Amino acid sequence: MASGSKKKGTSSKAVKAARGSVVTKKQTPWGTIIAVVAVLALAGGVFGYYFVASADKRAQKSREEAAAAFQPSKDNPDPAKNIPGIVIQGYNAGMHVLPTERVDYDRTPPFGGPHDSFWAACTGIVYPSAVRTENMVHSLEHGAVWIAYSPDLVTGEALEKLKLRVEGKPYMMMSPYPGLDTPISLQSWGHQLKVDSVDDERIDQFVAALRLNQNTYPEVGATCDALGPGQFDPDNPPPFDPTPPGPDAKPMDYQGTEGATPDDMGAGQGQLPTGEPAPPQGG
Repeated sequence: MASGSKKKGTSSKAVKAARGSVVTKKQTPWGTIIAVVAVLALAGGVFGYYFVASADKRAQKSREEAAAAFQPSKDNPDPAKNIPGIVIQGYNAGMHVLPTERVDYDRTPPFGGPHDSFWAACTGIVYPSAVRTENMVHSLEHGAVWIAYSPDLVTGEALEKLKLRVEGKPYMMMSPYPGLDTPISLQSWGHQLKVDSVDDERIDQFVAALRLNQNTYPEVGATCDALGPGQFDPDNPPPFDPTPPGPDAKPMDYQGTEGATPDDMGAGQGQLPTGEPAPPQGG
């Protein structure tokens, strides 16, 4: 009897130990562990994203500071002349075409010549789609810089870096330009620069030298804001026409449509809105 009782007690202890082991395993908080790991991974991803974005902004600020030497002054009214690869050409200002008309431009993208009587909004706007060229050229006449890029060659991180030059900055605008022969092309009135990389320091030099440089654009004092309904809608701009201009397109020496628009009334041809000559910019 004692032997049987001992066996029974031993067996009972073994069963309890096995049950205890099962209970212990069931109590491991795998759900909590997985949730914590997921949260940490998400936090790491968010931190990584903002770290990279912050690094891009710091790098852009550094590029802009380095380009400050290209700010115009009395002694150097057009510093863009010192930028390697710059193309400079003179154009007559204030020559307007109708919204239904096209211009046979001499450059791609154009950076001067006849243009639509309504300008594209250029208040630090990044247009997601290509915009009618004739409207974009008018904005250059107001002192804006237009960054055009090839949608096939500039994507992803490179596109985000390019946006940093434009977003929220007055007298800047950016848009894709289908068929562009280089990744990036910068335009201001009478000036153009084509580059292959978003990290090219000449981009910031171009902007520093020419954005609102009173010595290089004709309509000093003109606004970059869209005037209102029925004119240019920045949320629904007239689209870019990729087809070649037809035989009815206006030539580069076109003298313009009769009648003036508000920006032409005294604020053109290198004059202030008062009609006085524009002073050299800078000190």
